[in-house]
Amino acid sequence: MKEINIDEKLAGQKMMRCLERYLSNAPKSFLYKMLRKKNITLNNSKATGDEKLKCGDIIKIFFSDETFEKFSADNNRTVNDDYYNRIYRPLDIIYENSDVIFINKPSGMLSQKAKPEDVSLVEYLIAHLIHKGELNAGDLASFKPSICNRLDRNTSGIVAAGKTTKGLQQLSEAFKQRTLGKYYLCIVKGNVDKRALIKGYLYKDNKTNKVTISRTETKDSLPIETEYIPVCSNGNVTLLKIHLLTGRSHQIRAHLASIGHPLIGDYKYGQKSINDTFNRQYKVKDQMLHSYELDIPDMDIHIYAAIPDSFKNIMKGEQLCRPGIQEDLEALH
Repeated sequence: MKEINIDEKLAGQKMMRCLERYLSNAPKSFLYKMLRKKNITLNNSKATGDEKLKCGDIIKIFFSDETFEKFSADNNRTVNDDYYNRIYRPLDIIYENSDVIFINKPSGMLSQKAKPEDVSLVEYLIAHLIHKGELNAGDLASFKPSICNRLDRNTSGIVAAGKTTKGLQQLSEAFKQRTLGKYYLCIVKGNVDKRALIKGYLYKDNKTNKVTISRTETKDSLPIETEYIPVCSNGNVTLLKIHLLTGRSHQIRAHLASIGHPLIGDYKYGQKSINDTFNRQYKVKDQMLHSYELDIPDMDIHIYAAIPDSFKNIMKGEQLCRPGIQEDLEALH
């Protein structure tokens, strides 16, 4: 007999979801059958699997050792421990509490795996929590911390993640219902001197991983809204603060390029000649886009991610820095 003791990490999810993670190799039909036969119980009573788990609950699994080993997700615990110890690296933590954590992701790091062999922010997050003693590889059988928003590999800035089921649910709801404010910084080609809200429709070609923007709706396109606020300009390039009202794939990059102000360093949607110039002058290899500010009123969280050196180098070299600019950035909404 095996027991799953429900703690803060697991509380809030449905019992079947927990079982699916803990016994990841078992068919769902088999788990329901075991519940009906009381080979799996909740607090010593028969359960349906739809129960919402609470701290202190106990799930008991009455399987033979052979059956449990066959279906268990915990077979590779030692391997997992070695793996997470090996990949551990310090993360730039902006804010965390017992349920959520916010990380300043560097440019070049994947938010989530693209291929099985990739190491992404999700894996680094798990390694971070194991290193702090808040998690062990065995816990991953029934709960896996995860991120709630994704940034392109070459976009830096705030990524929100849940350390517990409760945290994941709170963050997921805020992003889904858009009860939060998401603000980015970017450096674009040309002079922008007026604040504006632009709308359109975005279509993504999954084969090329590229999006196109149109003013009118087309088949399979999605509506988008992007607000931009000019901070300062030298006539050649402009530092913008972006209020992202809809969060579509490559939205900021493609939307600004569609109005003649592509991001510096963006070879997919931008202008090669100016990107080559900034590469020579400032070693710019990634698009100048940074998830700078996140405001979640319902969770009483309002945070900023430090501006990366790649931005600072251009801002200094192009005279986009001036006294009080940090205060301006924080005040612009």
